[in-house]
Amino acid sequence: MNSPRVSTRTLTTAHLSAAHPFHLGRTLDHHGLLIGREVIAGRPFSCDPWRLYADGLVTSPGMVIAGQVGLGKSALVKTYLARQAATGRRCVVIDPKGEYDRLAEWFGTTPVCLRPGGPTRLNPLDNAIGTDRQFALVATLLESGLGRRLDPIERAACERACVAARTRGRATLAGVHDALRDPSADDAARLDTTPDRLRTDTRSCALELRRLCEGDLAGMLDDHTTPDVRLDSSVVVFDLRALRHSAALALVMACIAAWHEGHVAHDPVPGILVIDEAWALVANTATAEFLQRSWKLARAAGVQNILVVHRISDLSAAGDTGSRVAQIAEGLVSESEICVLLRQAHADIAHTRSRLGLSRTEAELVTRLPRGCALWRIGGRSFVVAHTISDAERTLIDTDQAMRATADHAPAEP
Repeated sequence: MNSPRVSTRTLTTAHLSAAHPFHLGRTLDHHGLLIGREVIAGRPFSCDPWRLYADGLVTSPGMVIAGQVGLGKSALVKTYLARQAATGRRCVVIDPKGEYDRLAEWFGTTPVCLRPGGPTRLNPLDNAIGTDRQFALVATLLESGLGRRLDPIERAACERACVAARTRGRATLAGVHDALRDPSADDAARLDTTPDRLRTDTRSCALELRRLCEGDLAGMLDDHTTPDVRLDSSVVVFDLRALRHSAALALVMACIAAWHEGHVAHDPVPGILVIDEAWALVANTATAEFLQRSWKLARAAGVQNILVVHRISDLSAAGDTGSRVAQIAEGLVSESEICVLLRQAHADIAHTRSRLGLSRTEAELVTRLPRGCALWRIGGRSFVVAHTISDAERTLIDTDQAMRATADHAPAEP
């Protein structure tokens, strides 16, 4: 692997470390999983987000990984997870492209394939999830689907419906739908109205939940979780390739994140949640705000959240400058004090530099990084790292196998 070229400058030692932090910067001074080797310093590079947090080097273990296609982003994510899982940490991947099957197989699990009408279901309102979180998710699903905020009566009614569904032993989206469609006299009285009036006032909410329970999205989130969907494996992959081009992708991703959040809240084992194609969750305000809440709760749950994107600008592309969505996206990046940048296009570097506060030297370097090499920004420190891949791991990261297989079976040219 060729090292990136760095411009030569004549500076005093007082200014050199500021202009070229990779030359004189110290290592992280703690043990962790080996990632690779620092290109300029030549020393091994390791990273453990929990130690970084415990040592006060970062205030959040959250990570953002950005890189163009074909430059080693997928390889980095998969080997990072494989090494973390090998040490006993639990890794969950939300995979909209169906690229993590082999990672699951490595650890003896089968990807959880969610698709409309499929045999596998995930109940995002499992009893392990507290009532407050259940309602927060239902509100997110409704606001995302309706494209607006819930009004006060809708909000109060949905909260009561979540309680009613749980009381009846049907803490599912279908149970909440039924409670909205047929509110009890007691629930109506609590809201100072009648059952008929309450049913009319919340008709839009009931119809929106019906889509997840009986409509075109039924068969994924409408009933109790299928028994073989558990978090006791080292690696759990949720395969959402059937929804990759569906407007419902963000809703299902949010449900998986909520289910995971509820189940790991009392788990002493550190966990990792990877959200690939993370732009989908910031596609609208409701799911973006849900992701923001999850980010803030991650520290208490001992979870490292990882967003995977092609460009930093992907996270704010869905919202206009200054919009609520853009502000949330910027906040997610700011709160993720571990940022890994593989090569970025010249057209995107101005935005990346502005969002991350890159120096001029760092910005120039990021546009010239070779494949498998990344700029790691951890707290206030920067490292240029060449990712190390073992021979055994190469079978894990071979994402081009399908393309080669297609070529091998293509008809010969006349």
